[in-house]
Amino acid sequence: MRVLVTGCNGQVGRCLVNQLANKAELLAVDRSELDITHRDAVFDLVNEFQPDYVINAAAHTAVDKAEQEPDLCYAVNRDGPQFLAQAAKSIDATILHISTDYVFSGNKSKPYEEGDETGPLGVYGDTKLAGELALAKANEKHIVLRTAWVFGEHGNNFVKTMLRVGASRDSLTIVGDQVGGPTYAGDIAAALIRIIEVIEQKGEVDWGVYHFSGAPHVSWYEFAREIFKGAEAANVLTAPQLTPIPTSAYPTPAKRPINSRLDCSKISANFGIAPSNWTRALKNIQEYKS
Repeated sequence: MRVLVTGCNGQVGRCLVNQLANKAELLAVDRSELDITHRDAVFDLVNEFQPDYVINAAAHTAVDKAEQEPDLCYAVNRDGPQFLAQAAKSIDATILHISTDYVFSGNKSKPYEEGDETGPLGVYGDTKLAGELALAKANEKHIVLRTAWVFGEHGNNFVKTMLRVGASRDSLTIVGDQVGGPTYAGDIAAALIRIIEVIEQKGEVDWGVYHFSGAPHVSWYEFAREIFKGAEAANVLTAPQLTPIPTSAYPTPAKRPINSRLDCSKISANFGIAPSNWTRALKNIQEYKS
C-alpha cells in the first residue's frame, strides 16, 4: 500500500508520518517539496509515486490572516485539494482530505451533522468549503474529514498558547460562549488511517463527508481550565486565575462560529471510530510545552 501525505510538517501531518511509518510505503511532503497550488507539480509527483491513497493535510489555517490574503487562501484550500483529487483520479487512487467546522455558521443549537446547511462566516471557511466541493467533483473516491479545535504536541495550537501565556501571567480572560470539541491531532491521524484500513478490507465504502472531533463538548474557557488543571498537577506551572468573557469582548478580524460542535455518529456507524478523547490526550501535558 502506497500513501502520499501532503502537509507532513503540520499538526496532523506529523502524526500521520509517525503512525504510517510501519504500515505503508510512505511519501511525505511539505510545501518546499510539493506546492499543491501548482497543478503540473501535483500531477508529476502523483504519476511518479503512484499512491493508492492521497491524504491532504496541507492547508492555509491562519483564520484571521486569511481575511487579508484571500487569493492565497483559495489557492491552498480550494485549488490544491482539487489538483490532488484530479491527480488521484487519473490513477484511480483514493483521496482523503481534512476540513473544518468553519464551513458552518455556528448558529445551530445542536451539533452539526454532515448534511446540514453550510454557511461560512469568513474567508477561511469559504475556502475550505470550496475545497470540499471541488475535491468531491474531481474524484468520487473521496473522504472529507471535518474536524475542529485541533491541538497536539507540534505546531501552534490553543494548548501550547495557554501554557506559554499562562506561565507568565497570574490571570487570563478566555472566551466562554464558543462551544466545540477539542480534537487531538494524533486521533485525527488514527481516524484517517482506520478509514484506509476499512477501504482496504471492503474495497468500497460510503464516500463523502464525515465529522470527527472530540468529546465532551466544552467552551474555550472550560478547555483552558482543564489544560491548566493538568499542567498544575504535572508541576508544569501554577495555574493562573481564569475569567470567562463573551466573544464580543474579544474581537478578531475573522468571525468564529459560536457552535462548533460536530455530530460524529456517522463515522462511528460506518467505520467504528469513536470521538477524540481529548482529556486523555492532555495526560502528557509536558509534551506540549514549546
